[in-house]
Amino acid sequence: MQIEFKASKRDAQGTGASRRLRRAGQLPGIIYGGTGEAQPIVMDHNELYHLLRKEAFHASVLSIDVDGSKEIAVLRDTQWHPFKQQVLHIDFQRVAADQKMHLKVPLHFSGDDVSPAVKLGGCMISHVINEIDVQCLPKDLPEFVGVDLSALEVGQSVHVSQLVLPAGVELVQHGEGDPVVATAVQVKGAAAEGEGEAA
Repeated sequence: MQIEFKASKRDAQGTGASRRLRRAGQLPGIIYGGTGEAQPIVMDHNELYHLLRKEAFHASVLSIDVDGSKEIAVLRDTQWHPFKQQVLHIDFQRVAADQKMHLKVPLHFSGDDVSPAVKLGGCMISHVINEIDVQCLPKDLPEFVGVDLSALEVGQSVHVSQLVLPAGVELVQHGEGDPVVATAVQVKGAAAEGEGEAA
């Protein structure tokens, strides 16, 4: 899925110019990378603020209409005001259809409530990681990666190596090991009650 929005080229640079834009409800940003030069742009603040609240915006290939010409990019960085609900600046990186890109993708968990760990073991499922680093061609970028927890037993964990990635998507590993994605945690009290009855 591609998310589209409009932007305009921004000529005036510098802190004063950016402040004036923000006062007028505009959001300064930049598109960089790829074969083109870095292009300063300006967007409608409210439109981008609402897009940023959507999870898909952070893990999608974006189509930016800059004064009629399309730029294909991904979100790279967002600067927020320290205490106001205001975006101060936003960075996008161009992507090429034939080049693999590297991006964080959210994990969507399902099946916790029907897993043996929860239904029979009185456990809670702890989500340890909520996103993973992947690399793929722009056309293969998933909005999210699903994690099925319906078979999780007491004392078990799901590891990154067990995730089912869509075709064309590779995991980008950082460091050694096989990080835990989710784990079944015994709830205090549930085990103790059982032990008390047995005594």
